Amino acid sequence: MQPATPEPYSAPAKVVWPTSAIPGRPGAHLLGEQAEDANVDCTGPVHGAEGEATPSGLEEIPDAEPTYGSELLNKLRGQIAEFVIPPSPEALDAMTLWAVATHLQGAWQHAPRLAVVGPAKRCGKSRLLDVLVETVHEPMLTINTTPAAIFRSITEENPPTLLVDEADTIFGSLKVAEKNEEMRGLLNAGHQRNRYVTRVVGNDHTPHKFATFAMAAIAGIGDLPDTIMDRAIVIRMRRRAEGEKVKPFRSRRDTPALHDLRDRVAAWARPLLDEAADLEPTMPVEDRAADTWEPLVIVADLAGGAWPRLARIACARMVAAEAAAEEDHPSGARILADIRRIFAGRGEPESLSTEELLYLLSQDVESPWAEWGRSGLTARALSAMLREYGIKSGNVRMADGTQRKGYMRNKFLDAWRRYCPTVHSVDTQPVPSGNTQPAALGEG
Repeated sequence: MQPATPEPYSAPAKVVWPTSAIPGRPGAHLLGEQAEDANVDCTGPVHGAEGEATPSGLEEIPDAEPTYGSELLNKLRGQIAEFVIPPSPEALDAMTLWAVATHLQGAWQHAPRLAVVGPAKRCGKSRLLDVLVETVHEPMLTINTTPAAIFRSITEENPPTLLVDEADTIFGSLKVAEKNEEMRGLLNAGHQRNRYVTRVVGNDHTPHKFATFAMAAIAGIGDLPDTIMDRAIVIRMRRRAEGEKVKPFRSRRDTPALHDLRDRVAAWARPLLDEAADLEPTMPVEDRAADTWEPLVIVADLAGGAWPRLARIACARMVAAEAAAEEDHPSGARILADIRRIFAGRGEPESLSTEELLYLLSQDVESPWAEWGRSGLTARALSAMLREYGIKSGNVRMADGTQRKGYMRNKFLDAWRRYCPTVHSVDTQPVPSGNTQPAALGEG
C-alpha cells in the first residue's frame, strides 16, 4: 500500500511514442534518427486472461484488497455524487475513471471523449463540468473558443483536457454545424494519437503541423454528431426528480477540497505512467468501443479493489445501451432491423416488393417511418438509406408470376450480420396483396 501523503504535484513523466507520419510529407516519419530505444516497449504484461470477457460473467470478477489508489477513486466518486445525480451507478463509475484517466494522457493510444448529453436544460450537464474542471489534468474550457485557438493550445508532450460546454450551440442545427465542421474534425481527429492538422503560419506562410490528441468532455442538449458519439463514453443526464437533492457547487468553498483530491490523484498516477502504457487489459467490448474504454479499464486495473470489476460492468452495460439506442435511431441501423423483422414475420420470403415493404414499415406505430418526411417514407428515401449499406433494389418476381421493383432477402444478409445480429421477436402479420398501399415510386 502506498503512503497516504503523496509527493508535491509536478508535471507527469513522458512516455515516448514512435515517430509518426506527417500530413503532406510522404515518408517524413522515416527521416532523421531511427532511435530504436525511443519506442514504447509494448511487450509488458497483459492484464486478465486471453479472450473476450462476457457481460454475464463480469459480476463474478473477484475484488482485490483495497489500495491507496482504489480509495482515491472512491473519494472522487463520492465527491462527484455530492454535486450531480448520475443516470446510473455505472455512469458515475465512468465519470470517475475518465477524470482520473486525464492524468495519464501520455500513456494512451486513444483519448476517450466524455459526451455529457441530456434532453433539456437543467439536467446537471454544466454542473458536472464544474466538478471536472477542478479535478482533471490541465483543464481548458472551450466555450465559443475557435478550433485554431484550441489546436494551438495542444502540445504533444502534455496535452490539456478539453471541456466543451453548450455544444448544442456548435452542433445543434445543420446550418450551425456546417459552420463548425472544423471543430467536429478536431474532436474526431484528437481521439487517436498522431493525428495532426497542418496550417500555414507566419508572414511567409510556412506549413506547420499541430497536434490534436487530447481528452475532451463535451456537454450539450441532445445528441452530439454521430462521429463524436462513436468515440465517446456517453453520459445521458436527467433532470432531478422530486426528492433528489444535490449539494450546490460553490467555488470558494468546494474548489480547495477538489484541488487537494486532484493533486493526490495526480501524484498517485504519475509513477504509473510507463506501466499504464504497457498494459493491454482484457475488454468486454471490441473495436472502437474497446479503444475508447481501454484507458478507463487500465486505470481501474491499476487502482485495484473493486474497480476492475466495476469498470468492466460499466463498459459492457453502457456500450450495450448505446448500441440499442443506435438501432432505434433512424439514421443508424433501425431501418435494417425493421426490415429484418418484416422478412421474419412474412416467413422469410426470397423477396418483397418495394410497395409491400413500405406499407409494412409504415404499420409499426412505434417506428418513425409513417411520419418520415412530408408524406411518410418513400421508395426513393428507402433506396438512399439502404444504399449506404450496399443494398440496391431490382426487379423481383412475385408469387403471381409478375415482376415488380423490390428487394431480395439475400442482399440484406451481410448487413444484418454486421449491424443488427440479434433476432427480435416479430409481431408483423402477413398483409394480403390487395391491401398493400402503393408508394411513391422513382427510386434513385
